[in-house]
Amino acid sequence: MTHKQHPLHTGFPASSTADEVLAGIDLIGKNVVVTGGHAGIGLEVTRALSKAGASVTVGARHPDQAAALLAGIERAEVSQLDLLDPQSIEAFAGRWLASGRPLHILINGAGASGGPARDARGYEKHFATNHLGHFQLTLGLLPALRAAHGARVVNVSSGAQRFADIQWDDPNFTDGRNLHLAYAQSKTANVLFAVELDRRWAKDGVRGYAVHPGVVAGTKLNSSAGDEALRKMGLIDEAGQPIIDPEVGKKTPQQGASTIVFAATSPLLAEIGGVYLKDNDVSPLDDEVRPLTAGSIPSEVASHSIDPQSARRLWQLSERLCQID
Repeated sequence: MTHKQHPLHTGFPASSTADEVLAGIDLIGKNVVVTGGHAGIGLEVTRALSKAGASVTVGARHPDQAAALLAGIERAEVSQLDLLDPQSIEAFAGRWLASGRPLHILINGAGASGGPARDARGYEKHFATNHLGHFQLTLGLLPALRAAHGARVVNVSSGAQRFADIQWDDPNFTDGRNLHLAYAQSKTANVLFAVELDRRWAKDGVRGYAVHPGVVAGTKLNSSAGDEALRKMGLIDEAGQPIIDPEVGKKTPQQGASTIVFAATSPLLAEIGGVYLKDNDVSPLDDEVRPLTAGSIPSEVASHSIDPQSARRLWQLSERLCQID
């Protein structure tokens, strides 16, 4: 299988921040949607894009709470969005299309973690939130993405994509087995979605990217593991403070946001799409079995995450599960 996963040697190291990546990039007049853009890494993404001139709409389940967290950020607004509720997703997309605004950047950043649970349809919550909700949202916003005449969709994935392919026979883990793979499967889905999106929509000027932002201790997503687990993973010290070592993937929120905004805006990606990025560059392909340890967080892309046949198969499965014609 040929692939596009060849590093560009961008000059931005793993320690770069979102502001450093955006230096010199003018986003005035650009419209951005960021799901989960009011907390953790997402808040830094919203702040940095706004600082560069963009108008940012944050999709959030609880708009009042999100608005309070966004106070003081210019050109940032909140619109209600529950990624586990198909009606909420449809309403969000409908409001955007009714506004007549083109959509230049869509960042699918909200994510679920923690223990097993299901949505009202019986779908496993990681797959439903991290992938299916964003799949429905992105397809609903397609007219606005096309109207931008040059748009980017950025799916926030994770190095966890290395640890699980799609469980094709039972993606919702209805038999109750292997639920520990649910989060990893959803992150693989984020990558495959970007691959197939780019194949389908590049001709319309819409490019797709998947991003590993690094591991940021202190976010709601990572804190769900609990302090004891975070200490074992080498993410916090005995006092509970984050351990920052960007070269091995342990980052501040500002550093974690950098690869996301790089994917969303960098001119270095003007002719490249359908790729997985880490540390502000295209990730190399790596299928070596590498355990996750306190000193090593493997995050390069694995072959199963960018397989074009799997990407097409997932798209068709997602259409069926979301009841999209």
